[in-house]
Amino acid sequence: MTTRQMMETSRDEVASLGRAARRAWEGPGRERDLVVQSLKAALAALVAWLIASHWLNAPLSFIAPWVAVLLVRSTVYESLAQALQQAVAITLGTVLATAGGMVLGDPWLAMVVVLPVVLLLGSWPRLGDQGMYAATTALFTLTSPGPSLDSAVARVLESLLGAAVGVAVNMLVLPPVHLRNTHRAVAQVIEEAADTLRAVAEGLDDAWDHDRAREWDRQARRLFRLLEEAHAALRHSRESERLNPARRRRAQVRRMRVPYRRTLSVLEELADYLTDLTRTLAEAAAEEPAAPRPDSEALVPYQRFLSEVAEAVDAFGRTVLDQDDADARDRLRRRVEEVRATHDLLRRLLAGKPAGEPEWVALYGSLLMDARRLTDALWSEPPYDE
Repeated sequence: MTTRQMMETSRDEVASLGRAARRAWEGPGRERDLVVQSLKAALAALVAWLIASHWLNAPLSFIAPWVAVLLVRSTVYESLAQALQQAVAITLGTVLATAGGMVLGDPWLAMVVVLPVVLLLGSWPRLGDQGMYAATTALFTLTSPGPSLDSAVARVLESLLGAAVGVAVNMLVLPPVHLRNTHRAVAQVIEEAADTLRAVAEGLDDAWDHDRAREWDRQARRLFRLLEEAHAALRHSRESERLNPARRRRAQVRRMRVPYRRTLSVLEELADYLTDLTRTLAEAAAEEPAAPRPDSEALVPYQRFLSEVAEAVDAFGRTVLDQDDADARDRLRRRVEEVRATHDLLRRLLAGKPAGEPEWVALYGSLLMDARRLTDALWSEPPYDE
């Protein structure tokens, strides 16, 4: 990488940090959540250090703030679960390293004997990613002068103090609830689905070719990755509800759980429909000689049909994403009625075509069946009903 490229990369990173700082200042969002959690971690470290060093006069006062920082996690449940895992890991590392150092007498020999055992125990699945702290603690113990029973007890107790402070701060000071992440992820799936439908509707004319159809297909398949991210965000929001003392925010997560889950179910059906559509178009465009294109009598209403499905998807999203929109359900009903009316028109047009003329009738007939299932899903399971 040249010096100029390095400078440009550095400027881009600085600009990205500036945009993130501006978003954190302007309003709620992921960036502000990160700032809040960072400040809470600093607070937890300060409190743990003051208790350990000034109140208890602990001999290893750095351990408590170190553990406290690590346990201000993104959810209260995660903080508590990892505190228990870390407590077990630190205790194992401390006990084995202290015993090995006291019995063997030589820290180098103790390191050779103890570390492999501690690393194996640290890989126990029940310890999760906290198992690494068994080896870390063992190294601290073995490299400290004169491992003893008193120092081992002090090390374990101070780690428990830090864990307690970290969990308490995360639980009592602005306990995190991650509903916004789910809201943003669901909104992104809806927006991408509607954009894909509009792109196909606008480009589906006599000029569309294999390259364009393949791009539509790639765009439709991105929905599955976005759906996975939305499901992960929903699981994370459910976890942030567990053990969270913020009753109002916890109730908000619980209230939106079913609507979001139903919304994602409908969007999965939509993604299946879109990939069927785009794959069919890509295969038709790849045929040699090229498959016949629909005539304008069916093409124009089919394009309108896809555009109306996109509008129905937008209206469907508003029923979940905009709780203050009192007319969302009526708007969705009107959009779905428009889609069904255009669908019926297309079905009549296809039924009036002579058998086998043109060849694309069978392909588009199967797509219309998928479209009918989609429009039924948009209305048969409204996401706002419990």
